[in-house]
Amino acid sequence: MAHLLPNKNCAMIRGSRMTKAILLLFLCAGLSMFYPLISYAQDKDIVLPESGIHYPGGFDANTVGIVQGRVYQFSQPESGPVRFRIDSEKENYTVIASPSWYWKDLGVKIPDGTEVKVRGSKSLGKDGKLYVIGQEMEVLSTKKVYAFRDDNGYPLWKGGRSGARGSGGAFGSPQHRFGGGSMGKGRR
Repeated sequence: MAHLLPNKNCAMIRGSRMTKAILLLFLCAGLSMFYPLISYAQDKDIVLPESGIHYPGGFDANTVGIVQGRVYQFSQPESGPVRFRIDSEKENYTVIASPSWYWKDLGVKIPDGTEVKVRGSKSLGKDGKLYVIGQEMEVLSTKKVYAFRDDNGYPLWKGGRSGARGSGGAFGSPQHRFGGGSMGKGRR
């Protein structure tokens, strides 16, 4: 009668498979942590049909200005940017803010008639209307400030470059106040 001894090769194969399975599990877990950052960074530049403005990449730091007025015609589509009209004393502007999901994450509420101050890149659309690609917005009644882009106009919802995605109190944070920046007034 032959005695069956444990085969060392079989044990090594089983151990090798186990090691590979564990490594695959760790790899999948590691990638899942970064998936939101990867998906946010994948926003492709599109041309908005009515205005001809590139979004989100149409921000031009050379045209940054401040517009203050009352909000009307707020639109939060499933895809594409949140938009609303600002009626200022001199002109009417359409503000192009951020993707809908980012707007929701910030918790912004601006019903018609809300007075706001928006800092952003101004441009004239192919439809002859004035647009502002929003960088920051202050709701004047609450003094809350919401940031959509960093100092260079890079979209905060894409993460990465500035690392800011919504907290901390510096520029790029919903808690940031316009004090010290080009908005002046030194409020915090």
